[in-house]
Amino acid sequence: MIPLHELFFFILAALVLVISPGPNMIYLISKSITQGKKSGFISLAGVVCGFLFHIVMVSFGLTAVLLAVPFAYTVLKAVGTAYLLYLAYQAIKPNSKNIFDVEQSSSYDSPKKLFTVGFLTNVLNPKVAVFYLSFFPQFIKPEYGSVFTQSLELGVVQVFVSFSVNFVIVLTAARVAVFFSHNPIWIKVQKWFMASILTYLAVKMAFSKAK
Repeated sequence: MIPLHELFFFILAALVLVISPGPNMIYLISKSITQGKKSGFISLAGVVCGFLFHIVMVSFGLTAVLLAVPFAYTVLKAVGTAYLLYLAYQAIKPNSKNIFDVEQSSSYDSPKKLFTVGFLTNVLNPKVAVFYLSFFPQFIKPEYGSVFTQSLELGVVQVFVSFSVNFVIVLTAARVAVFFSHNPIWIKVQKWFMASILTYLAVKMAFSKAK
């Protein structure tokens, strides 16, 4: 089992990444605002199943790679650091789009389509795969037990964090959109706060020691 103090930092990282705008968040917000909360929850179910797919694939992959190629840890750490800095830049780059500005549509998707698109949006989202491949090795240590078991443990924690945040997003998307439309200064505050946290996580990852 991974110690609680290690899990706490992982939860922080998972929280920051799930609240950073990406395909999953944009899709959930869009459907929640244009088609209602029920459509948002159906879409969220698809997104969660996509996470489960990633967890199984990455858990098997990390078990094989990290045990066979120790140097892979250094490579994944470098990729993870670069990716976090990229996300930090994306958060504050000029003319970045407000994710709560969505186009209204007169057509409504069926529950099957909502679930399927949510699932594929997550499965095909490189952000999720990179997060798992670059972050998981930072918390997996041989002395904690099976690499595969630790991967699944981190995966379950990450899914719980993502589900909780996205659940709140679906519930509040319309009200938050109205708030930001009337208080644009908070969009800038949110972006710079997120960029600062992402940069901190990148630096911490860069200086973490190899196992």
